[in-house]
Amino acid sequence: METAVKTIWKLDPTHSEIEFKVKHMMISTVSGSFSEFEGEVEAADDSFKDAKFKFNAKIDSISTKNNDRDTHLKSEDFFNAEKHPHLTFESKSFDGEKMVGDMTIKDVTKEVTLDVDFNGIADDQYGQTKAGFEATGKINRKDFGLNWSAVTEAGNVVVSDKVKLVANLQFTKQ
Repeated sequence: METAVKTIWKLDPTHSEIEFKVKHMMISTVSGSFSEFEGEVEAADDSFKDAKFKFNAKIDSISTKNNDRDTHLKSEDFFNAEKHPHLTFESKSFDGEKMVGDMTIKDVTKEVTLDVDFNGIADDQYGQTKAGFEATGKINRKDFGLNWSAVTEAGNVVVSDKVKLVANLQFTKQ
């Protein structure tokens, strides 16, 4: 039996965003993002069904538009960027709407499920073929050893355990 040739698609970081949202004091939402990341998809065809997605983000590139908070997130209280410089994700299955895969933060790997909108394929003005996806999901940061916590005098939790993930990803066919 012949093995089908798989197509590699590389993540286009200039047209992609990796963001997270977390409740602050349970009354407002703080958004953050990673500015340095890479990824690729290995797909049998343009439906991307059962394609293999791989992704990693550089922890040092985290930004919440607040230097003190970013420094705290990179510290041992949270990501410990010096010891664990990357967050990674590798898919195990993708049915066109749900993606299941292993996310690794610090040295902890957990299975996560993401809701994925496949936005289609288009050729850009340079003749490159692009594919777009939007993936969303939720994780509990404490599952990954991001345990730092504080409570205000009024009893409000400073940082929620639940983190929303939002990835807008554009890939270029190789």
